[in-house]
Amino acid sequence: MLHSDPVTTRSLGADIRALRKSRGLTLSDLAGALDRSVGWLSQVERDMSDPSISDLRAVAQSLGVPMSLLFAHASAPVDEQGYVVRAGARRPMGSRDEGLIEELLSPDLTDDFEVVHSTFTPRSKMQTPALRPTQELGYMVSGKLDLTIGGRRFTVAQGDSFRIRNELHEWANPYDEPAIAIWVIAPPVY
Repeated sequence: MLHSDPVTTRSLGADIRALRKSRGLTLSDLAGALDRSVGWLSQVERDMSDPSISDLRAVAQSLGVPMSLLFAHASAPVDEQGYVVRAGARRPMGSRDEGLIEELLSPDLTDDFEVVHSTFTPRSKMQTPALRPTQELGYMVSGKLDLTIGGRRFTVAQGDSFRIRNELHEWANPYDEPAIAIWVIAPPVY
């Protein structure tokens, strides 16, 4: 029989807690932003209370993540939760507006890192360069991608890897084929 601590199990509450902590927010900070009590938020993070859809929308907005990331916790069989993510059960992330399709490969966000599967559609480009307080490693599974990291330009292709350390970066796929990359990001940002 599996026994797990509700604070560290693979759950909605645990993911909210991990995201809150990765952003340096206290319970009081996030509760204030949500116009809710610290007790209510603490119960949500410990899976003792279920937030409403409106609450989830406000949590996602306050943490800067898409609402879809807060769903799909029940899609895995109980004995696989926190251990296995099936190909058809990955949680989608982001808006796809820029031509980037992202899926969470990590079972949850409770680790010190997250792993993301990214597909860059042909002729797509990041609209606004990003700067986030992370260390990231990317591995190109297929295709080619043009990267600018800290003002330096690179083209990476299948089998190549790259690192970004809290640097302004952007990507473009000006090619006719999709590019697929696996990203490891610490701390989790989604």
